[in-house]
Amino acid sequence: MVTRYFYQLLIRLFSGHGGIVLALASILSAGGVSAKPLFEAAQPIPLYSYFATGDVNAVVTAPSVLPTPSFVLMGGGPDVDPAFRWLIQRAGIRPGTGGRFVVIRATGTEAYNPYIFYSDDTLSTSTTIAELWVGGASLGLTSVETLVIPSVKAANSQAVNAILAKANVVFIAGGDQSDYIRFWKGTALEQTLNALMRKNVPVGGTSAGLAVLGQFDYSALYKSATSELSMLDPYYKDITFDPSPLSLQGGFLAPPALASLIFDSHFDSRDRMGRFIAFISRIVARTATPIGAVGCAGGLLPASSGGGRTARGIGIGVETALLVQGNGNGNPVTAKRVTNPSTSTESAVYFVRPSVPPSVCEPKTPLTISTVEVRKLADSESVFNLTDWSGLPLYNHLDVISGTLLPADWY
Repeated sequence: MVTRYFYQLLIRLFSGHGGIVLALASILSAGGVSAKPLFEAAQPIPLYSYFATGDVNAVVTAPSVLPTPSFVLMGGGPDVDPAFRWLIQRAGIRPGTGGRFVVIRATGTEAYNPYIFYSDDTLSTSTTIAELWVGGASLGLTSVETLVIPSVKAANSQAVNAILAKANVVFIAGGDQSDYIRFWKGTALEQTLNALMRKNVPVGGTSAGLAVLGQFDYSALYKSATSELSMLDPYYKDITFDPSPLSLQGGFLAPPALASLIFDSHFDSRDRMGRFIAFISRIVARTATPIGAVGCAGGLLPASSGGGRTARGIGIGVETALLVQGNGNGNPVTAKRVTNPSTSTESAVYFVRPSVPPSVCEPKTPLTISTVEVRKLADSESVFNLTDWSGLPLYNHLDVISGTLLPADWY
């Protein structure tokens, strides 16, 4: 009897000759070998995936243009329920107005849809909202929609951008920020997102979604950088940025309200302060001094304890969200922290700014930088002024000396 292996070999050899293949299939089927699985057409891979919960055809009267910007910067891990409610409210969505909440991601599922739309695990739209649910429908949402956009071609899709353009709120899910840089940057999707941000449509992001919201992004094009290796060599291969090379223009998204900033997530749970100081150090411009050059080659901004346009960043812990809002012309951009009532972590936000340039910042050389200012926000009452970097007392001064973070127990 002809073996299945020999049958498959013949199929490969004669795959260009339909008559021979069909004859073989007929002969071998008569001999007890099923040919059906080998001739079924492969299922096409979709260009993108789209999932909707609620009524996408409902009339929406919530404003499409808002007076000031709003951003949720979330640190990964468990999602922060009140941060999603804040985005909905900042969008001007109220019961009766309707509103479309659109989640975008490069991989994953529609898991955000029921979580944001419903009020509890019975999938009710009650005004009594259970913990671990957002209750968006009770707040006025008429739909939650997820777009999985896994390629440049998908990001340029007219259908994808037509859905996104109608969003009253946008949320960028976690995953791998290198996908967002590779697949979305320079596409119609980026243009649509920028158009929404010009209208001050609220935007949020968690983990990888957070990473791409700064003026400078850690793009993670290779492996995830570690604190230890970043401090031993601030130019090692896993430290990649967008824009590349670093520039004051050309970054992915880069909303003006978040100018001069770089972000990092899962901050204390993954011990990321060391790598974050290396990231921010790389942004510090090289300058000449009487005792030699300081700063980092390729850097752009000064290190300073004052002024708005300085190298700085925000590290956000798991189950933590920073609510960032504009407050009108001439007023500062401000931020508050929220978390879930049952959080089991400190849920802290760290505002990090070098006060002086690195004294040693070279490829294949351990980093040295002193008196890095750290301010810590671990309550939901304090308001931090992002514009002039004020509103919290100094929490700590950190040093990196020859590639070693001091003190090591920074949190």
